[in-house]
Amino acid sequence: MEIVYLRMKKRINVEKLQYVKLKHIAYISAPTEIKKQLEETPIYRITQKDKNIVIIDSFLIIDHLSNSWSNLEFQLLGPEQSIIRIEKHKKETSVLVVAFVWLLLFIGTAMTIMNFHYDVSMQAVQQKLHYLLTGEHNDFPLWIQIPYSVGLGAGMLLYFNHWFKKRFNEEPSPLEVEIYNYQQDLDEYVSYHENKLNDKHVPD
Repeated sequence: MEIVYLRMKKRINVEKLQYVKLKHIAYISAPTEIKKQLEETPIYRITQKDKNIVIIDSFLIIDHLSNSWSNLEFQLLGPEQSIIRIEKHKKETSVLVVAFVWLLLFIGTAMTIMNFHYDVSMQAVQQKLHYLLTGEHNDFPLWIQIPYSVGLGAGMLLYFNHWFKKRFNEEPSPLEVEIYNYQQDLDEYVSYHENKLNDKHVPD
């Protein structure tokens, strides 16, 4: 009896009204002639009743495949569930909306930076630093303020590791790490909630 190894994909994105095949939700390790047939095996069909998340349990897949392929032994590796996120058709983003959001973020960021500098008396610190270095009083030490402002902007770019779509290196930015952690927590919650609902339907 041939052994087929399956490793479930933890999360995939699909479009509405689409057949989900085994190759979409799992990695398959099997002889070539069997693997091609297994990859095309339909597992689930997205319908209008599905909202935006569908969870496929690996045990249901094993039962389905065992009934269809009685001469194969299936071994499961990795995650026990695959979360299918149904993507809705997205409209093109309006230029006015992008401009409004950009302006809102720009003003909010500027106000945050200015209020922070006001709270820590940054201007007074720069004036004292100018006096310590030159021995002269100057209310606007531009030779300190201008490089500081440029460095502040450059530091933000390096911190977020992005210049529009371009990355400076392969390391994820702190924002990307936070988004990833949030997605992990969300997936765990969805899986737990689904398992809890299934337990309620298990007969005593």
